[in-house]
Amino acid sequence: MSEKEKMEKGMWYDANYDPELFALRKRAQAKALKLSAIPHDQFEERNKAIKELLGYMPEGFDLVTPFMVDYGVNIHIGKSVFINANCYFMDCANITIGEHTFIGPYCGLYTATHPLSYKQRNKGLEKALPITIGKNCWLGGNVSIMPGVTIGDGCVIAAGAVVNRDVEENCLVAGVPAKVIRKIDQDELL
Repeated sequence: MSEKEKMEKGMWYDANYDPELFALRKRAQAKALKLSAIPHDQFEERNKAIKELLGYMPEGFDLVTPFMVDYGVNIHIGKSVFINANCYFMDCANITIGEHTFIGPYCGLYTATHPLSYKQRNKGLEKALPITIGKNCWLGGNVSIMPGVTIGDGCVIAAGAVVNRDVEENCLVAGVPAKVIRKIDQDELL
């Protein structure tokens, strides 16, 4: 079984020294850098570059660059999603983002986890767990989502939060580590 197949199955794999994975990451990172160099008002060229990076063009997608990924092809974006500048999606496993979700600047979605033992880490081992963000969510600036986390529909993640556990739908969470502050009534007016 190849290291790529192990990665896709959520098994421990050689993330650092496998030539196939290294080449795939470098190609994706070059595509992301190319995309980031295109002015925001050049829609046709940007959309083509997004399609090259992700393998498709999400409907109603708005991305402020710079934007960085590991592979690009493991990112699945619903319609009318907005991603602000300087986000990094470590898509060693699937990252799924529901429709009408807003992601603030400097957010990181990290699917990779590493062994605690430096002897294992030094062999390049890691494991990737998927991240799922529901529909109609809002991640404030500088939010970090850890491997394997699922965030339910209608959640707001406060700026600077580190989310290391699943979040039920319609919750406001904040802090390091993130904790539920309260439930959100979607019919509540400000």
